[in-house]
Amino acid sequence: MKEKMFRIVVAGCGGMANTWVEYAMGRQDTEIVGLVDIRLESAECMAERHGLSCGKYVSLEEAIRENEANLVFDVTIPASHHEIGTAAMKLGCDVFSEKPLAESLDGCLDLVRVSDETGRSHAVMQNRRFDPNIRALRSLIKEGTIGKPGFAGADFFIGAHFGGFRDAMESPLILDMAIHTFDQARLILGADPISVYCHEFNPAGSWYAGSAAAVCIFEMSDGSVFNYRGSWCAEGAPTSWEAQWRITGSAGTAIWNGSDSPYADILTPQQEEQAFLKATKRIETSPAAGGASWHHRCLDELFDSLLQERPAETDCRDNLLSMAMVLGAMESSRSGRKVLLSELLGR
Repeated sequence: MKEKMFRIVVAGCGGMANTWVEYAMGRQDTEIVGLVDIRLESAECMAERHGLSCGKYVSLEEAIRENEANLVFDVTIPASHHEIGTAAMKLGCDVFSEKPLAESLDGCLDLVRVSDETGRSHAVMQNRRFDPNIRALRSLIKEGTIGKPGFAGADFFIGAHFGGFRDAMESPLILDMAIHTFDQARLILGADPISVYCHEFNPAGSWYAGSAAAVCIFEMSDGSVFNYRGSWCAEGAPTSWEAQWRITGSAGTAIWNGSDSPYADILTPQQEEQAFLKATKRIETSPAAGGASWHHRCLDELFDSLLQERPAETDCRDNLLSMAMVLGAMESSRSGRKVLLSELLGR
């Protein structure tokens, strides 16, 4: 594995930035060399909180040039991700960004283009991929436990009273939250989206201005169909934040309630020829217990990828396909038609 010292500039000094900084400070091969925020006092507060003596800036370019940085943590608001990511890569830095990749398809595509042109890495924090239960569910599918998948369904129903900007968004569920479930579907099935039909709506009793509920049907590259049903204004009987999953295959079904260990219910080897319902048996999983948080595991993957000089699992080129599911669903909802993802991606 290549030896390297990571000189990190942190852009955006609030929220999850503290978790990323704490992680970096725990590594022997990293140094926080600059903190950047449009409000200088936010950078100063973060430096004091973590006992950092690095420079504080309002200019990303100045922070990178003065400190010969080679990695930028982009923990800014979504509207800034394209600007921060492209600037950092053009200045010679690799980038690790909070989701989403960018707010628009053009922004997402441009980040991939700049990564290609500069040869710099750009990866996204998709922490839920690193939930041990999701990895265990993915293994059930990958190992052929339920045969060839034909259908995957995810239900997400939570009455989330955030207040603030989400209450005023046009598509709060799809744009702000569904990226996680869509990205999980790609991981679990090991397949990519081909097309989407989406119907967004705002149910009775909703406190959101925009569409806080949606039903989406995705055709996937493995021939399966992924169905997402969700609401952010569903009072009572909430699902897990990771959704409730059912994946049916040619030899059985995999189930995950979003909290406990997933399991499979599969056909037994010997069956009565004329049986109306075939006999099945339950297969349990044993997800890895304890260990680092999902955020830390995603950061581990980033640094491993940089040291091994390979794309990260959440590299921008891969994450573009999860973002295309979000943006394709919104386009389908607006137009009232099925949208081919190739139309959006120009492929």
